[in-house]
Amino acid sequence: MRSGLRAIIAGAATLAVLALAGCGAATADGTADGKLSVVTSFYPLEFIARTVGGDAVHVTTLTAPGVEPHDLELTPKQVASIAEAKLVVYEKDLQPAVDEAVDQNAKDAGFDVAPVAQLEDTGADFEQHTGAAPIAHKDNALDPHFWLDPVRYAAVVKAVEEKLATVDSANAAGYHERAKALLAQIDALDTAYKTGLAHCRLTTFVTSHQAFAYLAKRYGLTMIGIAGFTPDAEPTPSRIKEVQDIVKAQHVTTIFYEELVSPKVAETIANDVGVQTAVLSPIEGLSDANSKDTYLTLMRRNLQELEKANGCS
Repeated sequence: MRSGLRAIIAGAATLAVLALAGCGAATADGTADGKLSVVTSFYPLEFIARTVGGDAVHVTTLTAPGVEPHDLELTPKQVASIAEAKLVVYEKDLQPAVDEAVDQNAKDAGFDVAPVAQLEDTGADFEQHTGAAPIAHKDNALDPHFWLDPVRYAAVVKAVEEKLATVDSANAAGYHERAKALLAQIDALDTAYKTGLAHCRLTTFVTSHQAFAYLAKRYGLTMIGIAGFTPDAEPTPSRIKEVQDIVKAQHVTTIFYEELVSPKVAETIANDVGVQTAVLSPIEGLSDANSKDTYLTLMRRNLQELEKANGCS
């Protein structure tokens, strides 16, 4: 159903690209209002492009605030923005609609960050537990959530920095300067995680969305996910029972959920075993509740929540 819908949208978008090309969104050299026109697929990449790009770029992101990015569908206008952009920063295999639009309209401008992030099969369960038999999520066994590991995120920052400097060499010095400042902040973030999670009473944490495997691996923790790749998938009763048993056996204090989906399942498990709930942000997008936050502030808040839940000192 969704693939058919994407095909219809893509067809309409091809016509829309032609119709919108003369509307002044971007000039022939890929600039908007004298700035480099950059499209990003979702918030973690938007944050990099805006921070490193500064006032030299005009950034448009495809995933609106409050929208869960995994199931993004594009409008014809968004596909047109991809076609007109000088640079499209995205992560292949995370958002199929974006992959399709880049392949059809922006092969030269597209910049896939997945190779730089060195994605791995982390062992996270990328299946939707929705019935008696698990339903595989597409055919992607690699964990896409690189941005929750500051070290991998820093590698992507460096790659975007170099890409911007190559595409827009006239402003290269500014890109390098701003990237250097951002990388220093990310390095400090990594240090804070290493220090804050070095001595914890618990090393296991339970979360509704299996987005934190890279973070857990980096800092010596164990992630237990309730749902699979899709954060709003309903887990089976047997999976819920498994999680409850782990919580009881390891004396877990907190069931984490995220901002962009319902906390119902997390709250149900927490109530059944007598523990609390809290937000652990996968930082896939901002919402009304955290619109003033940034990647850096949300990562710091996640650290505080993990320290509190796991008794770290």
